Amino acid sequence: MGEEVRLRDVEQDDLEVFYQQENDPEATKRSMFAPRERDRFMTHWAERILGDPEVFVQTVTVGGETAGNLVAWWEEGKRFVGYWFGREYWGRGIGTEALQLFLHLEKARPLYADPFEGNTGSVRLLERCGFCRTGMIRHGENEHIMLVLADD
Repeated sequence: MGEEVRLRDVEQDDLEVFYQQENDPEATKRSMFAPRERDRFMTHWAERILGDPEVFVQTVTVGGETAGNLVAWWEEGKRFVGYWFGREYWGRGIGTEALQLFLHLEKARPLYADPFEGNTGSVRLLERCGFCRTGMIRHGENEHIMLVLADD
């Protein structure tokens, strides 16, 4: 790949990039995730992500540029992982490398993920990093695949 993928703490300037990435029409179509309007997005990040000490979040950089983010959080007693990358970083192995780096820092196991079933790129990324399919769940009208990274 030749591009240096790194993780670092989130900086305020990253939020604008994350907002733009969340509002990419192709990304929202693939993820089946409705983007938030700007104020709601910024409040969510300030309070529910950066303001929650149990949430672990990292900015992904490629060659020093903000490429996306990885987040781990607790939901109903389970630790979940999620991520969002800018479209220009898709299909280049960056997500896989970034998630592998993240998994060395995020020690909770089991670790869950539930991408939209039609988001084959995201499902493949998780499987390449050791996650295994455990079933299907629904979020609203959409089917999602539940994957888990078990204890070593």
